[in-house]
Amino acid sequence: MLKTLPNALTVARVLMIPAIMATFYLPGPEARWIAAGLFVIAALTDYLDGWLARALKVVSDFGRLLDPIADKLLVAAVLLMLAGFDRLSALSLVAAVVILFRELLVSGLREFLAERGIAMPVTTLAKWKTATQLVALPLLLLGDTARVAGLSMQVPGEVLLWIAAALTAQTGYVYLRQGLAHMGGTETETETETDPTTKDPA
Repeated sequence: MLKTLPNALTVARVLMIPAIMATFYLPGPEARWIAAGLFVIAALTDYLDGWLARALKVVSDFGRLLDPIADKLLVAAVLLMLAGFDRLSALSLVAAVVILFRELLVSGLREFLAERGIAMPVTTLAKWKTATQLVALPLLLLGDTARVAGLSMQVPGEVLLWIAAALTAQTGYVYLRQGLAHMGGTETETETETDPTTKDPA
């Protein structure tokens, strides 16, 4: 039972995505709080499934495949829904596009390198990028319905989204450089911290 828990958490994260999307069609501020709550729970499962897999030593091919896909689907779905329901400023739409472009780029690189038996190690910067996104998105889901000292959560949410976009662009460049190096049959020095127990690039 415990050995299947990490994969079950990953699947649960995928199933939360349509639930979060559904809240956009519900009236009232409560729907935004539900969306933010579901997102936070989904983000926690992202941490827990990896931790449990390592603790129980049950890292599986299924988990290695689905986990990064679930992460990217979650982020992409929320960004697209925020944009579609006009809950991002015109300027922050650029940040959202940068993030989505990078996710597609890294996914393509991962697939290309995986076919050649090459794994890209997770960078420290990528971890910071992921953490920034996971804070920015629930704040954006709350938007004007939540205020602290009169400040709408939309403001820090969009600021953090831009920080995440900047980190996204940098990590995307690092991974692209690695991919191009392998295409040319050479290796470059990268500012990465290799950890065999970490998940695939975020």
